[in-house]
Amino acid sequence: MTLAASGIETSDKEAELLVTHCLGTGLVDLYKINPSLNDKQIIDIDEMARRRCRREPLQYILGYSYFLGLKILVGSGVLIPRPETELMAEHAIKICRGGVIPHLKGTILDLCTGTGCLALALAREFPDSHVLGTDISETALRFAVNNALINGIDNVSFIKGHLFGPLSGRDYPAPTFDLIISNPPYIKTDDINTLQPEIRDWEPIGALDGGADGLNFYRKIILQAGKFLKTNGILMLELGLGCADETVYMMKGAGYEDVELRKDYAGIERIIQGKWTN
Repeated sequence: MTLAASGIETSDKEAELLVTHCLGTGLVDLYKINPSLNDKQIIDIDEMARRRCRREPLQYILGYSYFLGLKILVGSGVLIPRPETELMAEHAIKICRGGVIPHLKGTILDLCTGTGCLALALAREFPDSHVLGTDISETALRFAVNNALINGIDNVSFIKGHLFGPLSGRDYPAPTFDLIISNPPYIKTDDINTLQPEIRDWEPIGALDGGADGLNFYRKIILQAGKFLKTNGILMLELGLGCADETVYMMKGAGYEDVELRKDYAGIERIIQGKWTN
């Protein structure tokens, strides 16, 4: 079965990526030099193509993705970084440079860190700050630690636990953080079966499932974040489709000021932020 027959819309492009990955060459050289394939390379390409025909995500097959120029290792048990999350990282960098992090030396918390892509992008941008990522998944944290190593970023650390749970010790007295950011699970439980097979059948359900209405994690984060934010600190969250109105209501009700929404490239309200002034 071919990639196209398996329902993969960008089959030609993905076939090129599989071949260049296996050969360790670029796309220009692939067509310019037209290298011959040895038996092992043919077998490897065939196996990768078979995996992709089963709708395993291309990033899992390659073993990596990219996030704002960072090479991010990915694999079974960890969520693949999305362009929408890149957009949130870019916005977070902008507001931090605008004064959220005094003198660009501060503390940032990334909840549900997964591969660590958000934490690492912020840590790279602000090397004099310290960034902390938390996640309940040991698998995700192994990826996050390795991603910090391969990208040479040392002002970030990762600890295991659910949301703010691991912060109760003396190492993180409240209030601690200038920015708390998160891309939490936000897919409605009943909607998971409607997702693309690459997501539904391969990516970890725990990183997707936001409960019956998709808002479970927002409720917990919004209610608890104020205890850990410095005065004028920012809470920023990535939003699922249709979550905007309710999260605005929750943030304002919890005491956040200057609550704002920002749209993604598709015009969907994807990012919410609020300032903690208490």
